[in-house]
Amino acid sequence: MKRLTLLRHAKSSWGQPGLADHDRPLNQRGQHDAPLMARRLVTHDVRPSLIVTSSAKRARQTAKLLAREIGYPIEFMHTEKSLYLADPTTILEVIETQEDAFSDIIICCHNPGITDLANQLSGLAIDNVPTCGMVIITTDTDHWSEIASSARSFIGFDYPKKTQ
Repeated sequence: MKRLTLLRHAKSSWGQPGLADHDRPLNQRGQHDAPLMARRLVTHDVRPSLIVTSSAKRARQTAKLLAREIGYPIEFMHTEKSLYLADPTTILEVIETQEDAFSDIIICCHNPGITDLANQLSGLAIDNVPTCGMVIITTDTDHWSEIASSARSFIGFDYPKKTQ
């Protein structure tokens, strides 16, 4: 069995109009929400053996804040350039190429790809995964390359403003 958590980056800043989109940092709310959602991950029993993040600054910051909060070694986090504004097919390709030794993976990237892939893999009809929202899915396979074709179970959908 494999567990996959699809995580949208936390809220980013638009305070520097000339800054390239790729380089936008988290705003204050984003810096608050990432550790909050990390604590919620623990309540869903998510213990990542790998965190893969988009190369965008806001995604990397989200992943680092989350990793620190749950005690995941930041130096083991992997940055994947192709996740920046990736479509669902590209995100799925990144997932499918991960080593099978990893049983619990978090993918941190962007909308609309993250919402579209969450719907595709969960069978749900989520309108929008909000910033710092997460969708958790388990799959009945031992191989990441088989995630799209294997039986999957929806575990949870959570986001910062959701009441517990």
